Amino acid sequence: MLLLTITCIKCFVITKKIDVINNGKKDFEFVKFIDFENVENNTFTAVSQMWIQGRYNYRRPDVILFVNGMPLVFIELKNSIVKIQEAYDKNLQDYKRDIPNLFAFNQICVLSNGIETRVGAFNAYYEHFFEWLRVNDEKEKVDRKAIIENGLSIQMLIDGLFVKKRLIDYIENFILFENQKTKIIAKNHQYMGVNNLMESVYNRKELNGKLGVFWHTQGSGKSYSMIMFARKVKRKVSGNFTFLVITDREDLDTQIFKNFARTEVIGAKEECRPKNSAQLREYLQTNKPFIFTLIHKFRYDKTKKYPVLTERDDIFVLVDEAHRTQYKDLAENMRTALPNANFVAFTGTPLLGKRRLTNQWFGDYVSEYNFAQSVEDGSTVPLFYSRRVPEVGLQNNFLDDDIVDIIEDEDLNEDEARLLENSSSRILEVIKRDDRLDKVAKDIAHHFPRRGFLGKGLVVSVDKFTTVKMYDKVQHYWQEEIKELTKERNLADTKEKRDELTKIISYMNNVDMAVVISTNNGDDVKKFSDQGLDLQKHIDKMNSIVDGKDLEDRFKDPNDRLSLVFVCAMWLTGFDVKNLSTLYLDKPMKSHTLMQAIARANRVYPDKPCGIIVDYVNVFKYMKEALRDYATGDEEDDFPAKDMEQLISMLNDCISEGDTFLKSISVDLEKIIAEEDTLDKLDKLREAYNIIVANDENKERFKVITNTMTNLYESSKPEIFEVHWTNKNLSPLSYLHGLLHNTIDDEKIERARRRMQQVLDGSVMANQFMVKEDSAPYNYAIKGTKVIDLSKMDFEQLRNEIKRTPYKAIEIDDMKDFIERLLKQLINKNCTRIKFSERYKSIIDRYNAGGTENEDYYEQLIQLMEELKKESERPMFEGLTEEELELYDLLIRGKKLTIKEEQQVKLAAKHLYTTITNERSKLLVVDWYKDEQPKARVRHTIEVTLNNDLPMCYDRESFNAKTDLLLNHFIDMGIQGYGWINYA
Repeated sequence: MLLLTITCIKCFVITKKIDVINNGKKDFEFVKFIDFENVENNTFTAVSQMWIQGRYNYRRPDVILFVNGMPLVFIELKNSIVKIQEAYDKNLQDYKRDIPNLFAFNQICVLSNGIETRVGAFNAYYEHFFEWLRVNDEKEKVDRKAIIENGLSIQMLIDGLFVKKRLIDYIENFILFENQKTKIIAKNHQYMGVNNLMESVYNRKELNGKLGVFWHTQGSGKSYSMIMFARKVKRKVSGNFTFLVITDREDLDTQIFKNFARTEVIGAKEECRPKNSAQLREYLQTNKPFIFTLIHKFRYDKTKKYPVLTERDDIFVLVDEAHRTQYKDLAENMRTALPNANFVAFTGTPLLGKRRLTNQWFGDYVSEYNFAQSVEDGSTVPLFYSRRVPEVGLQNNFLDDDIVDIIEDEDLNEDEARLLENSSSRILEVIKRDDRLDKVAKDIAHHFPRRGFLGKGLVVSVDKFTTVKMYDKVQHYWQEEIKELTKERNLADTKEKRDELTKIISYMNNVDMAVVISTNNGDDVKKFSDQGLDLQKHIDKMNSIVDGKDLEDRFKDPNDRLSLVFVCAMWLTGFDVKNLSTLYLDKPMKSHTLMQAIARANRVYPDKPCGIIVDYVNVFKYMKEALRDYATGDEEDDFPAKDMEQLISMLNDCISEGDTFLKSISVDLEKIIAEEDTLDKLDKLREAYNIIVANDENKERFKVITNTMTNLYESSKPEIFEVHWTNKNLSPLSYLHGLLHNTIDDEKIERARRRMQQVLDGSVMANQFMVKEDSAPYNYAIKGTKVIDLSKMDFEQLRNEIKRTPYKAIEIDDMKDFIERLLKQLINKNCTRIKFSERYKSIIDRYNAGGTENEDYYEQLIQLMEELKKESERPMFEGLTEEELELYDLLIRGKKLTIKEEQQVKLAAKHLYTTITNERSKLLVVDWYKDEQPKARVRHTIEVTLNNDLPMCYDRESFNAKTDLLLNHFIDMGIQGYGWINYA
């Protein structure tokens, strides 16, 4: 058995202090897990098809890469016809369940079918697994067609990441832990971008401190790249460096500081955020490792020249979103204060469009990763735009560029307000016209609750007054919508329709909304009151704390009721809400401001296939220009934000894929649809379902296809209803999907399942036993479970049921689930029973591979259950408890004993179990398996007890082997939280 002690393997640069004896005297040495400085000093081993024993099964991963004996990389390889997500959904999850210890040291997981290869952290959602298609240079053109045709994806990953030097670099510098639990590993563009920036660090003298512009589009992990860069400089470059992180917004400053603190690059209580300009000047004259500040704290008396604060050349100034403030007086003050500092601009948009004036401030672009690349790579989700109410849109010629610049600013000065009123009264009149706002609000109240993926939403209005007004109007139409839906539900003629409407009403009643704008409290309250608007209630809500969370934390929490927020400028930049999926734009915007706004909806989140931009002011022209500048680069033919029609087209393609797959297993949807009688049609669908579940691989493949189809269909709502789209294959595929996930009550299939359940349930009784709760990792409480008693099982009745049912595969599928639960129950009590699990897996694998006829397959499963019945009765036969039997089985494994010797071993097992349980409070202290001293006490107890009771046929070698075996088993139970060793 491969036993890996679960430890916190977060960072291998930490050395381990060990005690040694030097010249007869006690001493200590420091041992590194990995030699990061001399790569060739490490031992690299790739092992294929290595058997590993878990609690319930032996598993055999395709490839494991070991470094110095530690399994750091897991690789799962599939046939090219198998979708890559199946490797995640089935194989990786099975390995994590069956051999969790393997992943204690794991740094990287790789899933590949040759055509596609993805990389991720073992505990990440599938959506966060990513491609690695650039090998040496981020400017390499990615020819996806050639990669697919020639099966190059795995080779590109090997060449790009698994060169020894790169792998060691990646493990040391490109893996973060957030809040000590969430693992973040660098994507292809982050790894290359940070290493490009490192080259600038090494050449900083020649570059005169202009290290470059780091342009990675919004949502692609730019802030984590900043952390990886700072950490790598600290580790790999000699010097006493200071990192000055500059932003121009309080919320961005807080967010970046929190990211550094959560990843433990800085201490949570470290004083690194100056309160004012004077304290900033004070900090910059010290050697603090990190300082986080707003650019505004470089303000100074305009009648005086800003002083030189330090001439150090080992200060790195990291400027976030530099395009907003880096060409003004504040920036000049900063450069005067730090004449020899090194400057880097981090931005999600190219600065000042295609003029790229930033080069004179920061140098050339050191790394570029645009919007289109991020969508193509899956670093962000694609965006789809919808112009839902054409009559409220503005004509493009209304939107003079200068006017848009002014409208984008939330706080207009008097001159700007006058220009806006004088030059574009028509724009303001049209945008803020009451009847127009009513139409927009009514549409939001209709659209938001009818979406498929019910993520968070932002409504963006032209100014603060209109933002509050829009909130009031949406609130009004929201209640009107609920009334209309309730009437519609009362008139609904089917239960399905009533349930659907009830679901929407329930969601609407649960949604909370808020306004988020900047305010001057007393002054603004009066101004709003003069326009008949109540601002105070919104100020109170913005300052409120609910269950320990402020408004921002509530909006970021996917489980919080706060789902729709109304803004005009706040929360549109640097604000990361991963499950935000819908942006309602009712404000003229352009250029980088528009890009930053629409990027709020592009974050990756489980089951979120895309972000939706609902455009009410017809900013399509500006969106197209912005995306051309910031997304497509020189190739302007591919527009990365698609029309909703293209989302519906993707749905059609997915439905076609499902139809093609079913044809490959002899299921013809056309023939099913052609059945005139509804009952005949349902019978055909049941037969199709029976065929799908007969083979595990087919079932998993169909599940992936229909899950994708369902996600796309949900994301297309409600637009898909409004365009009167139809596809005849959606309904049967959805029905089969529902059967697969038990969300559809099919009378005949349920009847068949009930018959099988009645046979199986005769052996099931309520379990009064409870495992002690423990907050430690891998310790699980088992409550309200069911215990299977095979003595009550009627196997002949089971054989007869399988012979007579028309839905054999469906009932066998249920029986397999029963057997798997039974095996877990038996193996939890006795780890030596894993041989039955292997037998079960062998039966399933042979059948899935086509090596077993149906009747033989069913009979083999029943025979296995009969053997499991005998095994469940063995404790009574041997005169031992379950716990004692497990110890006995471990002690006799591999030994040939006489009857007398067997009785002696039984006595040894009884005594050992009694001794351990009686002395539990002394031996099994909290986390005893992590400390050498309590482990030594447990080992000594095992040795003394066995030495007194085992027969003489156990020589010194076998005695020591059995002692090691039992100790390791006790440790494994303690770590993973199962078995009698954990009982109170």
